[in-house]
Amino acid sequence: MLSVIRVHLPSEIPIVGCELTPYVLLRRPDKTPTTDDVPESAPLEGHFLKYRWYRVQSDKKVAICSVHPSEVATLQCLGCLKSKVPVAKSYHCSTKCFSDAWQHHRVLHERAASVATEGNDEEELLRLNSSGSGSGVLSTSSSLTNGSSAVYPSSVTQKTGVAGETLVEVGRSKTYTPMADDVGHVLKFECVVVNAETKQNVGHSCTILTSRVIPAPSPSPRRLIPVSGSDVIKHLDPNGRPLSMGSFTVLSYNILADTYASSDLYSYCPTWALSWTYRRQNLLREIVKYRADIVCLQEVQNDHFDEFFAPELDKHGYQALFKRKTNEVFVGNTNTIDGCATFFRRDRFSHVKKYEVEFNKAAQSLTEALIPVAQKKTALSRLVKDNVALIVVLEAKFGNQAADNPGKRQLLCVANTHVNVPHELADVKLWQVHTLLKGLEKIAASADIPMLVCGDFNTTPASAPHSLLAMGKVDPFHPDLTVDPLGILRPHTKLTHQLPLVSAYSSFARMGGGPIAEQQRRTMDPASNEPLFTNCTRDFLGTLDYIFYTADTLAVESLLELLDEESLRKDTALPSPEWSSDHIALLAEFRCMPRTRR
Repeated sequence: MLSVIRVHLPSEIPIVGCELTPYVLLRRPDKTPTTDDVPESAPLEGHFLKYRWYRVQSDKKVAICSVHPSEVATLQCLGCLKSKVPVAKSYHCSTKCFSDAWQHHRVLHERAASVATEGNDEEELLRLNSSGSGSGVLSTSSSLTNGSSAVYPSSVTQKTGVAGETLVEVGRSKTYTPMADDVGHVLKFECVVVNAETKQNVGHSCTILTSRVIPAPSPSPRRLIPVSGSDVIKHLDPNGRPLSMGSFTVLSYNILADTYASSDLYSYCPTWALSWTYRRQNLLREIVKYRADIVCLQEVQNDHFDEFFAPELDKHGYQALFKRKTNEVFVGNTNTIDGCATFFRRDRFSHVKKYEVEFNKAAQSLTEALIPVAQKKTALSRLVKDNVALIVVLEAKFGNQAADNPGKRQLLCVANTHVNVPHELADVKLWQVHTLLKGLEKIAASADIPMLVCGDFNTTPASAPHSLLAMGKVDPFHPDLTVDPLGILRPHTKLTHQLPLVSAYSSFARMGGGPIAEQQRRTMDPASNEPLFTNCTRDFLGTLDYIFYTADTLAVESLLELLDEESLRKDTALPSPEWSSDHIALLAEFRCMPRTRR
């Protein structure tokens, strides 16, 4: 007969909005073990599994620490209540917790004070995903359903036998998504074998209790900062879309593929916050919140693109394109190979053409043409790194044509890449960037088209690849050029391109005066005019991600503010419960301009 051997949960802490799917090990009638589900619709030899989820409801109210969400709060910041900061952010588990977090926490008070002066728009942003209830719980999942019944009558309860505790049934399927009402409560999962004919339970039920449900940590919102001298509010409609018919927004974000998110590498991040079931929901919330017209993601696993990002962003009006990395070097399940994914809003753009760049193919062509036969194997071993680029040509559905070109199509070329090459292979990294730029030059020569080059280039502002991107050339005495055992960078005079590329975030350095401009300049490196960091781990703090644009056809209107030490809690590295990648997202608003005649 069918029986349950063991039940356990994959995550030690349940989080609002993140699916919980217990691991259920069964023994089939033939005595073989299996983890396959046996639903009522497909019974096995006359038996199926029935699931129930219960909330262990206590008379005692439990608040959760805003800094350590796995801990129960013991004190509350009254300043938050006076400043109307979301109540969930006011709780702390100890005086030390409050003291350590004060530099970050004080910013919430300051922003709330500015909200009271400036109006309600920012207050909505600050209260994103939070309710104003006394318990401080999140409201992100209030519309979620769990199993066959979304809402259960209050009569479906049972006493636990413990004074003041009641079991409230909340789910009837194997998977349950904790909701706002579950915060602070323990959940109980029950699994039992049922006779398909009599509908009676067979044997004892297997149960398991979770830890207390915690709200999904909500990071401080990042504002869109105008850099063109105009008020950013003039550019946004009530839904956060650009009002200017000729403007659009572009997001670039390395989301940290699950296959790379190991506990060994990111030991400082809580296990529950590093799990993919948590991170995917947190990443999706963040991406959707930015409302970008074009989204360029790196490190998107093949299976996660198909099963999660493409269908989820489709619900928000995005069309999806994907280029998986090649697998000459990759070892493992091909479904987990990551790649570059580009999404665009269907109501703002239409797809014209797609180009796929495989640097491995370019490496093979280069080896055949330049490398002696005896060195070909060594050369390919050095050059082949599986990296790719996805280039998409889009047509805007908004008008911004010059008066002398009425009806002319407004095209846009968007390149999305991840140059994932070890730092000791400086020659390979520079060669890949140069190869991409020469390909973009060919597209530019065939069409009068603005260009964006987005991605994680795995290279800092002082490097030769950055110089090539931003300056169009590389100093022949640059130290990166000394690493070239195959001679693929010679002659150095060929390391040029004619695209007028400028880094979007360098616009912060050109802002006028005022407190906002000064605040953003503190997040910039004055030597390179690039952000101080876009990647932040315990072992590295620096800039690896960029959005470049052709300055003769596009102008930067506004930029997503950068994170600084006050935005990241003291001694915190990425990923964290608040930010689910080791990179930060970059976002720029551009305005199309008529091309300058030359």
